[in-house]
Amino acid sequence: MRPLRYSINVTVDGCCDHRAIPLAEDVHRAAAENLARADALLCGRVIYEMMEAAWRPPAAPGARPDWMEPFAQAINAAKKYVVSSTLDQVDWNAELVRGELGEAVQQLKREPGKGLLVAGVKLALALAELGLIDEYEFVVHPRLAGHGPTLFAGLSKHVDLQLVSRLEFGSGAVAMRYEPRR
Repeated sequence: MRPLRYSINVTVDGCCDHRAIPLAEDVHRAAAENLARADALLCGRVIYEMMEAAWRPPAAPGARPDWMEPFAQAINAAKKYVVSSTLDQVDWNAELVRGELGEAVQQLKREPGKGLLVAGVKLALALAELGLIDEYEFVVHPRLAGHGPTLFAGLSKHVDLQLVSRLEFGSGAVAMRYEPRR
């Protein structure tokens, strides 16, 4: 069974608004490596549309630093599963996921491969509620944002986690990987 991994950038005070996260070459490189460890990206409509607008080629000249290109290439090449009840179609190497979320994601997990990588906030909350996330990675950036959104707001029950690894980046960010205690 393919593991379902969740990875997200947050500030020290828990803000997960991508505009509040400082750009860091080493963190982008690690994100590209995370994508390479997965067979596909699983996301909701909002994250899919946001990422497509930011990363789908062609990028305007000078739109981003050269060191972002490995991530851009990785995300463009990645298979994407989009959970949405409002979109009629997707492209950009994407496929819509319909029906009951738990059943659909369980089916994706049963397929052979390296794993699935979850992106976003609302979808991760729904998947955590269903107990379907096998690994959580929080990349904590040395910044206080002073505003939200925050992760897992409204979670109905605790999810106890066990730290399995941590990695400090030169930028000051720290990636902490956890597995749920079963």
